[in-house]
Amino acid sequence: MFKQLPNDDIDSVEVILNGKKVSAPLGTTVAAMALANGIRATRTTPISNSNRAPFCMMGVCYDCLMIIDGKSNQRACVTYVKKGMQVQTQQGVGPALGESL
Repeated sequence: MFKQLPNDDIDSVEVILNGKKVSAPLGTTVAAMALANGIRATRTTPISNSNRAPFCMMGVCYDCLMIIDGKSNQRACVTYVKKGMQVQTQQGVGPALGESL
């Protein structure tokens, strides 16, 4: 289980994660925020539809790809949360550019 340590000294921001409002400490990556909120798989593979989840947490393995603010294939482990950010788990390669979510 992934759990963040409490820290009252850090401001939090509201983020939309798979359609639900969640709170995340500033300075937290999208991948850490997703894991802390119970998301086990951040994407599926395009061919076999297998679940994938953050692995390296430093942008090398690309297993943490998510849809962030309408853009698919974003590395969640190197993207930091921002107020009002919209994050979704990604199915396959995600929506085509210009396709609404």
